[in-house]
Amino acid sequence: MKEGAILKDRKELLLEGLTCPVCADKIEKRIKEIDFVENAVINLSGQILTLEIEDNGSYSKIKEEIEKIVKNYEPHVTVKEKGKKGEDLEEIRYYKSEIFLLLISILLFALTFIINLSGNIKIVIYLMIYIFAGKDVIKRFFKNILRGQIFDENSLMTIATLGAFAIKEFPEGVAVMLFYQIGEKIQERAVNSSRKSIKELMNIRPNYANLKINGNFIKVSPEKVKAGDIIAVGAGEKIPLDGIVVEGSSFIDTFSLTGEAIPKRVNPGDEVLSGCINKNGLLIIKVTRNYEESAVSKILDLVEQASFKKAQTENFITTFARYYTPAVVLLAVLIAIFPPLIFKDTSFSFWFYRALIFLVISCPCALVISIPLGFFAGLGRAAREGILIKGGNYLEALNFPEIVVFDKTGTLTKGVYEVTEVKTKNGFSPQKLLEFAALAEGFSNHPVALSLKKAYGKEIEGQKIERFEEIPGYGVKALVNGLELLVGNEKLLKKNNIDFYETENEEGITKVHVAVNGVYAGSIVISDEIREDSALTIKSLKEMGIKNIVMLTGDKPSAAAHISRILGIEEYYPELLPHQKVEKVEQLIKQKTKKGKLIFMGDGTNDAPVLMRSDIGISMGRLGSDAAIEASDVVLMEDKPYNLVKAIKIARITRKIVIENIALSLGFKLIILILGAFGHANMWEAVFADVGVALFAVLNSLRLLKIRI
Repeated sequence: MKEGAILKDRKELLLEGLTCPVCADKIEKRIKEIDFVENAVINLSGQILTLEIEDNGSYSKIKEEIEKIVKNYEPHVTVKEKGKKGEDLEEIRYYKSEIFLLLISILLFALTFIINLSGNIKIVIYLMIYIFAGKDVIKRFFKNILRGQIFDENSLMTIATLGAFAIKEFPEGVAVMLFYQIGEKIQERAVNSSRKSIKELMNIRPNYANLKINGNFIKVSPEKVKAGDIIAVGAGEKIPLDGIVVEGSSFIDTFSLTGEAIPKRVNPGDEVLSGCINKNGLLIIKVTRNYEESAVSKILDLVEQASFKKAQTENFITTFARYYTPAVVLLAVLIAIFPPLIFKDTSFSFWFYRALIFLVISCPCALVISIPLGFFAGLGRAAREGILIKGGNYLEALNFPEIVVFDKTGTLTKGVYEVTEVKTKNGFSPQKLLEFAALAEGFSNHPVALSLKKAYGKEIEGQKIERFEEIPGYGVKALVNGLELLVGNEKLLKKNNIDFYETENEEGITKVHVAVNGVYAGSIVISDEIREDSALTIKSLKEMGIKNIVMLTGDKPSAAAHISRILGIEEYYPELLPHQKVEKVEQLIKQKTKKGKLIFMGDGTNDAPVLMRSDIGISMGRLGSDAAIEASDVVLMEDKPYNLVKAIKIARITRKIVIENIALSLGFKLIILILGAFGHANMWEAVFADVGVALFAVLNSLRLLKIRI
C-alpha cells in the first residue's frame, strides 16, 4: 500500500482467455506499477482482475493502460467489465487454431523420422514446424526486447532453440519448442476445464421483494426496500431481506446459509434471514436491515473479498529463468569473445561454435518438460482417484497442511437425516414404537416425519388415522385405531403431563418422544449419519502429523459436540453463519506459521466465502453446491472425505519427484556445461544432456501414475 492513499473503490475486470500463470503474474506486477493503483490481484481460476484505486485516480485511463499491458503479453485476451457477458467465439477459434497448428507440427516432426527426405527439404520442414509451434514465443521475445525485458522464459526458449539451429541441430531446436508448447496447451486445457463464473452460480441472490405500498404488495428490487418496510414472502420464494415475522407461520429452508438440512419453523416474532427459502405458508415480514447490510449481501461480498485476499503463487519457471537465462547467455558470450583474445593460435569461429554448444547444453528442456509434467502427472493421478485439483499451485500447497477445518453437515456427515436408534420404555417393542410414530406423522411432510416413515418401511394406511393435529413448535397429536398418540419433543410431553426419561439430550441429536394413551413409549433418535470414512480421515490426518483439526457448523452445540466426540475432533465451533465461519477461519489463519497452509473442506453455497478465503478450499463434488465447487481449489468428486488424505499423499509424492527432476536436470547439466566450456563435450553430449536427461525426467514423472497411494 502507498502511504496516505485514500481508496476510491474496488473494481473488477474480466480477463477472458487468460490461462497462463506466468503471464498472469507478469500482468499483475505491471498493473501494480500504474499510477493510482493501490493493489491488483488476478484470480486466474475465475479470470478476474481485482483492483484497488486511489480516490484521485481516473478509472477510465487506468483501464486503458491495463488493456495495453494485457495485449502486450497475451494478444488474444479480452479485457471486459465484470458482469458484462461477451461473445467468446473469437477465443474459441483462436484456441482451436493453435491446437490445429500444434498437431500439424507434431505430425510433420514425426514424418521427418519416418520418411527418408533430403537435407534441404528436412530443413524447410523443420523451419515450418518451428514457426507453427513457436510463433507466439518468438513474438513475445522480440516484444520484450523492445520493452527492455530481455530475460524471461520466452527468451530462454528462443535463444536456446535458435542456438540449436545455428549449429544445425534442427531436430533439437524443434523438439524443445514443441515440448514447451505441448506443456502450455495442456496447462490451458486444465485451467479451462475447471472454470465457470461463481457469480452465475450464487443462486441465493434474491431477484425481487414484494413491498407493501398503500395497502398493496408491489414487486420491487430488494435494493429499494428500507428497514422498517413490510414485505410479503410466498411459498417457494426466497426471503429477500433480513427481518422479523409479523404475521404467518411456515417452515423455512436455511440450507443456503447454515448448511443444515432440517427446515426451521418460524412464527410471529421470529427473525428470518435473507437467502432462506419459504417452504409453505405466507409470511409477512418487517424488514430490519437494508439490502447492503443483509445476510445474503454479506455472503456475496465475502466471496469477492476472499478472492482478493488469497495469496498468489509464483511460477517456478519464471523465477528460475529470471536468473538462469541471463547467467548462461552471459557465459556463452564470454566463451565466444574472450578466449580468442586471450589465447593465440585459436579462431573466433572455433569458440563461437563452442559457445553455441554451451547454449544447447544450457537449454533447460528437462526442466521445461519434467516440472510441469510432474505436476500434470500428479493432477492426473489425483483425477484418477476422484480428486480434481485446479492447478499445480494447489497441488504444491497441499504439501504443507498445518490446520484442517471441516464443515459438518454434508462433509463429515451425509446431510441426510435418518433414524439411527430406537429406545423403548414400558414394554413397547421397537417396531411398534416406529409404527405409532409413523402413523401419527402420516399426514405430515416435515423432514422428521419423512425419516420416521422411511424407517417404518411400510405403506401408511390413512384410514387408521382418525384425527390429526399438528402443534407448531411441539409435534403432532393423533388418534390412530382408537389410541391417542403424542409424537414430538420434550415440550409436548411436559405440556400433556407425561412422565418420561430426560437422559437423551446429552447426545445432542434430534429426539422424537412417543406417548400412547398417556404412557411414555420411548424415543427415536434421528441424526445426520456420519460418513463411513470420516473417522478414518481424521485419524489418518493426525497420523500424517496434522494435529490442528477443527470443525465448523451451523448446527446446535449439542449436535456439534456429539459428532466431534465420535470423530475425535477436539476443537469445534457451532451455530455459525457464513460470515462467522469466515471470521473464525481468519482467526485460525493468524495461528499458523508462514509456510503452513489452512485447508477448509465444505459442500454448500454457504461455504463459498470461507472456501475462497482459506489457503486451500476443498468441496464435495457429487452433493456439493455449484457455488462451492467453483469457489474451491480442490473438488472431491466421490464425496469421500478420505480423498483429502489421498490428495495430500499425491502432493507429497509429486513434490518429491519434481525435486528429483530438478536435482537431476541441474546437476547433470552443470557437469556437461563445464565440460562443454572447456571443449570436452561434443554435440552428442550436448544432445544427451538436453534430450536424455529430459527423457529420464519424463519417465520419472510418469512413475507417479503407477505408484500405489
